[in-house]
Amino acid sequence: MAAQKAGSVTIEDVAREAGVSRAAVSKVIRDAYGVSPAMRERVNAAIAKLGYRPSVSARGMRGKTFTLGIEIPELSNPFFPLLLAGATAALSGSPYQLVIAPADPAHSEGYRAIQALVDRQVDGVIAVSPLVEPAWLSELAATVPVVMLGRHDRAEGYDTVVSDDEAGAREVMRHLIGLGHRDIAHLTGPSDRTRPGSGVPQAIRLEAYRKAMQEAGLGDRISVARAADVTADAHRTALALLSGAERPTAVFACHDEPALGVLRAVADAGLTADEVSVAGYDGIEIAGHPGISLTTVRQDGELMGRLAVELLLERINGRTRPRHEVVRPDLVVRSSTRPPRPRGTATRLAALGDH
Repeated sequence: MAAQKAGSVTIEDVAREAGVSRAAVSKVIRDAYGVSPAMRERVNAAIAKLGYRPSVSARGMRGKTFTLGIEIPELSNPFFPLLLAGATAALSGSPYQLVIAPADPAHSEGYRAIQALVDRQVDGVIAVSPLVEPAWLSELAATVPVVMLGRHDRAEGYDTVVSDDEAGAREVMRHLIGLGHRDIAHLTGPSDRTRPGSGVPQAIRLEAYRKAMQEAGLGDRISVARAADVTADAHRTALALLSGAERPTAVFACHDEPALGVLRAVADAGLTADEVSVAGYDGIEIAGHPGISLTTVRQDGELMGRLAVELLLERINGRTRPRHEVVRPDLVVRSSTRPPRPRGTATRLAALGDH
């Protein structure tokens, strides 16, 4: 039988080519239970030969579209492609296709992007939306399976996959304090996005910073620098921090991208890692570049993306009991963090060189 144009091939054509019933073809397309490997192979061979493409709208009416939606806050953050790579790999060999919806900058909370995915009849949603209200998510999860990435919720209706943000931040602080730093600042976002108890990663990392400083007897040296846009404004915020009379000897940024802005500010201020250490959080690839060499907490983004897909498929297949997976991060120490140089050392050395 000669191949037909994909748009003109029908399910009846596939059934005729495979020598099975229309219902059998439908079961294979829906990945239904009870289909023998031989029948699945025969039907898939016929689908490939004829170039058949099932109608998404028709599949939606039958209950499945074999699409999974993933909402991410933005495309520019280098950490999110790691999540997408893990999610895509987890779907390899399955009938499912990933649909990506970046949040609209004017609606950065994520409501609009998530709803757009649901309106397009995806079979399940993965979202990276720390600012969406848990009550709204619970209502959504009553209609479509949901897995949240990076939210420390303990919801019953949807699953979560998170990095152990408290443990990771404590590792950074243990490292900096162990090097001898006492004046450590934390760069983070605005207060409305770091509310204690909100479950947002930035909020948890901030709280871990505060606790570590207090436990080290440095509560009176706690210094929190806030940027309205923690990525875009990191350089300017760090310059102001470094120009102050009480300049910190170390800065722990809530993410790697703002940490890169801090490194730029350190250089622009004529300083080095001997005078101001910088640490980030995420483990993005550029952090390991020899010209940057940023100490960071590495989250396994690919593992998190893969886990999110696995949990979502379990939900789609009928699991109702919630699962909340925690991925342990690890500290990667590089040359951006060093023991603090005693204040005034550089000036004294310069003066000695004049004699």
